[in-house]
Amino acid sequence: MRHLVPLVAVALSASPLVSQSLLYRPPNLGGVWTGEAGTLQFNFLHRFYVASEAGSHKVTNYPTFTLGTGIGSRVFAGVRYASNSTLVPPAVAYRPNEAELFLRWRPIGGEQDAGFSLALTPAYNTAARSVDGEAAGAYTSGRLTLSAAGRVLGTPLGIDSANPKFAIAGGATLRLNRYIALSGDVAQLLDADTTLVWGAAVSFLIPGSPHTFSLHASRATSVTMQGSSVNGSPKVLYGFEFTIPIHLGRFGAWFSGDRGEATAGGAAATVRIAQLRFQTDTVAVAAGQSVRWVNDDEVAHTVTFTDARVASSDTLPRGGAFTVRFDRPGTYAYHCTPHPFMRGVVIVR
Repeated sequence: MRHLVPLVAVALSASPLVSQSLLYRPPNLGGVWTGEAGTLQFNFLHRFYVASEAGSHKVTNYPTFTLGTGIGSRVFAGVRYASNSTLVPPAVAYRPNEAELFLRWRPIGGEQDAGFSLALTPAYNTAARSVDGEAAGAYTSGRLTLSAAGRVLGTPLGIDSANPKFAIAGGATLRLNRYIALSGDVAQLLDADTTLVWGAAVSFLIPGSPHTFSLHASRATSVTMQGSSVNGSPKVLYGFEFTIPIHLGRFGAWFSGDRGEATAGGAAATVRIAQLRFQTDTVAVAAGQSVRWVNDDEVAHTVTFTDARVASSDTLPRGGAFTVRFDRPGTYAYHCTPHPFMRGVVIVR
């Protein structure tokens, strides 16, 4: 327990890993986030309603899964899958399995950047058998982010491919602090006999982690472009969303084997990594001396310096080691990229 307390204290003051954040978008909008290469983004959204006593309190579920990866720094390729979609009317066809394959390109800004950001997303909806597209914008100023989207739906609701329709959506997100935000959105399919669809959420950043979590209410049964443009449920749905970035570099230790304990060699100081901590978080050496890091943990880590003049490590599997020689006096801060709450300092005299 005594080892856990400082770890929690550091985690509470840490910034999150780069990943999609629910604190920058409302519940039914995809936002402008495009991820990073080498990371899979998995979002699990689950909505439901409970029938009345006459319906034996049956719970009807509407899950949507999102899985994708960054390509470079401005492109995100992924799929959304809704396993109980109500998008296509039963009179047209029974297609409860709705998948949307999409490719998002962000030419301007970024999800958490101040000012204006823009993302363009072409997509194909398997349930509607429709080629769709979206232009999404976001404007962030301080704690407030305003979001908007314009959509073109090639075969709306899977009904008529000869008459594409347009939809508009907008929303706002207010961050009460760095850990909690309130958000809401509305959308409307234009020139169609549909009602306004809406969503509202309270979102949380889990301290010391890249994960965000939201509790929300909505009338949309899925969050595809088409699904979030129509009022899919006759009842208000309640539910949650959880974001999970999966950094593939963390799994390098699965294939590298246990290299055993690395030796310190000629290093003036050795920092061991264990229990998600740099065991010696501050070391002091003289100019011209070296510091060595050894990963004794079960998961992979990095030694990433804030100062770009200092070489940073690649991913270190269990037993891996990394050495840096410091020739200039100064204070050099570093952290672990997969676990940003892990921080340390090298003081060179």
